[in-house]
Amino acid sequence: MVEAVARWIDDLFLGMRDSFLNKIKEVGQIGIFFYQAIQASFQRPYRISELIRYMEFIGNQSVFIITLTGLFTGLALSFQIYLGFKLFNAVNMVGPTVALGITRELGPVLTGLIVAARAGGAMAARLGTMRVSEQIDALDVMGINTRQYLVAPRIYAAIFCMPLLTAIFDFVAMVGTYFLCVHLLELDEAIFWEKIANILDPRHINEGLFKSTVFGLVFAVICTFRGFYTKGGAKGVGEATNQGVVQSMVMIIILDYFLTNVIRIYYTLAGIQ
Repeated sequence: MVEAVARWIDDLFLGMRDSFLNKIKEVGQIGIFFYQAIQASFQRPYRISELIRYMEFIGNQSVFIITLTGLFTGLALSFQIYLGFKLFNAVNMVGPTVALGITRELGPVLTGLIVAARAGGAMAARLGTMRVSEQIDALDVMGINTRQYLVAPRIYAAIFCMPLLTAIFDFVAMVGTYFLCVHLLELDEAIFWEKIANILDPRHINEGLFKSTVFGLVFAVICTFRGFYTKGGAKGVGEATNQGVVQSMVMIIILDYFLTNVIRIYYTLAGIQ
């Protein structure tokens, strides 16, 4: 009995060790994949047309869902904060509180999650289908650098589009907040804007835009990596898409915490309140 328990404990810890080492190895592979794609992007011919095409796919085709999500996020968040602040007779602080929360945290995070699910999943599925149908192998045989042609434009497109989509999300969310607070809850409009102007600073907006750029890079690299190295036919495409989306969303949430702390440390060292 004792020996069986000891073997079970050994197997458990050995499995945890192997899983951890595999994750470290996978992170290294993703890093090498990203480096090779970016390095290849500086070689001729430049894939400008591909970049524009993917920017339209990631950016333009995400505007509607970002707008819809931003509007109702602003409405729901402002109403819940209003209910809480009403208990302390501080309803005039609803506007700046929502503005800070949207621009610094919710805007980039929710935009990253939505675009990662919509565009990132599509990228992983597209590349995975090309891999299992041997289209990527055919491009390699033709002498085309597939990382430059298929991967780099998608990464750059995500980096360029994410701050723009986040800006749209922030704007629409604040429109929803304004509509609810001023026209439905009948808060004073002048005080609403005055409080926001006094508390919200451009660096808060820039903080969110910087985060969204990092999130765009992360989900694009992870999803293209998963799709590019898909194995196992149609089943493998589904698994690669699922892994790409889930890992991207988890990484966005984790990175948001660490980026927030890094930015706070930077502000402290720079003497910015």
